[in-house]
Amino acid sequence: MTQIAFIGGGNMATSIIGGLIKQGESKPDMIHVSDPNADQVQQLSEQFGIHGHSDNQQAIASADVVIMAVKPQVMKAVLAPLKDTLSQRQPMLLSIAAGISLTSLQSWSGCEAIVRCMPNTPSLLGLGASGLFATDKVSIDQRNIADALLRAVGISVWVQNEAELDAVTAVSGSGPAYYFLLMEAMIEAGKKLGLSEETATQLTQQTALGAGKMAMEADVSAAELRRRVTSPGGTTERAIQTFEAAHLRDIVEAALTAASDRAAELSKQLGD
Repeated sequence: MTQIAFIGGGNMATSIIGGLIKQGESKPDMIHVSDPNADQVQQLSEQFGIHGHSDNQQAIASADVVIMAVKPQVMKAVLAPLKDTLSQRQPMLLSIAAGISLTSLQSWSGCEAIVRCMPNTPSLLGLGASGLFATDKVSIDQRNIADALLRAVGISVWVQNEAELDAVTAVSGSGPAYYFLLMEAMIEAGKKLGLSEETATQLTQQTALGAGKMAMEADVSAAELRRRVTSPGGTTERAIQTFEAAHLRDIVEAALTAASDRAAELSKQLGD
């Protein structure tokens, strides 16, 4: 069994811990967590039966995998006092912090086997989508462990190079906000068409859920699903034509490109 240490006990760490235990991927006594918030550590210990620590060194003392679940801005400072231990023990280091490059993580931690991953907020519900990339020092067994960790909160996909994580950030990392924005707009439009806010909200939310589930379970593309719903001369066709006339596809491409570019910029800034 793999000894796992979480440095940081926030929402994402809590979700992964819960998923690992629920799915039987790890036993509680194999999981350690450290966080400066003593109440959070106690809560996690009581909720999952895992080992809680107030000291990061204690948490990583016997770890085979160290999961850095801290904010990008504090990553360097958190790793600094752990570097000697990590350099000596060489656990697999897995970072869920956006924008911190493998080069920076290697320099700050002294670890060679490192996995960067980009999860998203639906991971909190077990419906996450995560992109992963590993250094060539990560073994097949370690890749499988990293995969299991992220599959505990949704799906995981491996990208071919580190730069692709910026695209992952643009598509799935920031993606939930795009859908929320569309839902906001649909609710407001529904209200202007005469629906109550409650009715417009319920219809929009259920429609988003249903469309997502159909897309996941269908054996055809999203484009084909759209075509099947769009009857010639009907209401849906008129709405789609309006979207196309407003160049929705161009807007989406520009937005995702901007998000990807910003991810690359932040990576350079945070690595300084």
